[in-house]
Amino acid sequence: MDTAFKGTRNKRGDWKPEDDLEIAPVFVWPPRPLPLLKYLFGFPGYFWPWNVIYMAVPIITWMWFTPPLQEMRTFEPGWIIYLLVRNAVLIGLVIFLWQGWLHWKRAQGTDWKYTNKWFARDNPIFLFRNQTLDNLFWTFVSAVPIWTAFEAVTMWLYANSYIPYASAEDHPIWFVVMMILVPLMRETHFYLIHRIIHWGPIYKWVHYLHHNNVDPGPATGLAMHPIEHLLYFSGVLIHWIVPSHPIHAIFHLQHAAITPAQGHAGFERVVFADGVGIKTGDYFHYLHHKYFECNYGGDGPVNLDRWFGTFHDGSEVAQKRMNERFLARAAQKAAAEGGASNA
Repeated sequence: MDTAFKGTRNKRGDWKPEDDLEIAPVFVWPPRPLPLLKYLFGFPGYFWPWNVIYMAVPIITWMWFTPPLQEMRTFEPGWIIYLLVRNAVLIGLVIFLWQGWLHWKRAQGTDWKYTNKWFARDNPIFLFRNQTLDNLFWTFVSAVPIWTAFEAVTMWLYANSYIPYASAEDHPIWFVVMMILVPLMRETHFYLIHRIIHWGPIYKWVHYLHHNNVDPGPATGLAMHPIEHLLYFSGVLIHWIVPSHPIHAIFHLQHAAITPAQGHAGFERVVFADGVGIKTGDYFHYLHHKYFECNYGGDGPVNLDRWFGTFHDGSEVAQKRMNERFLARAAQKAAAEGGASNA
């Protein structure tokens, strides 16, 4: 194992990296210019490699795999089905690459895996009693159609000039700025809707389905209840208001669709050969699946978890702080219920 990625595995089989998570040095005071530049332009960093890849995919999609806007001025089965199949192929390829290498082929065994367990089989909490089949079902039967519906309506709105359109030719600087802002908007939106679906009744009827995956994997990323998919992909609605190019809207939806495979990888690092590999950035969200009451957003520049006190860096101090917050909330709830019953 690469000494730069040391970690420890406890008696229960849980593995954690040697170093605790660090907050991105963006919205910090006093400013830290050198760490900020390293974070933004280093490798790995904010842009390289992941966001550069995620930005390239929608550009390629728009140029070669999207019908011309004029064809999308009216809702016709042909182009809508085309988008549906295209999106299914894209997410299928992404899941195949991540899940295939790490979980099906088990190419690196449990090295850098957060647990020593594999996807559950013969478990009644999952459809078909199989975690893999359950995750794939919710991805292709719910996530892909809802993602496609949002995209089809948005493209129809662009095609009919019902929403503001900013062409790359006329507004090149704004085009680049919006490409950079999309992941930040996604991160903010995800935190907000994630806090909402952790509210008692919504969690009980909707979000529980995703959290059945205590030990997540790449296919888990979009394994959600249809209501959660509606909320999750609704971030694209910002493009109905803010001037943007269809590429930005496609990027917004694809970022929501394909990044969860990486964020639920279940491994600290993906290794290709002889220790050569790269961090997944998955530990932040893995802690959310493990502890539920922390890390609702993302580990990027907009770290709302730090601002709202729900950030967990993997340390014992953070665990104690989370437990205290949970107990305090439980005590408040009990006191409120007691007061209501006495009344």
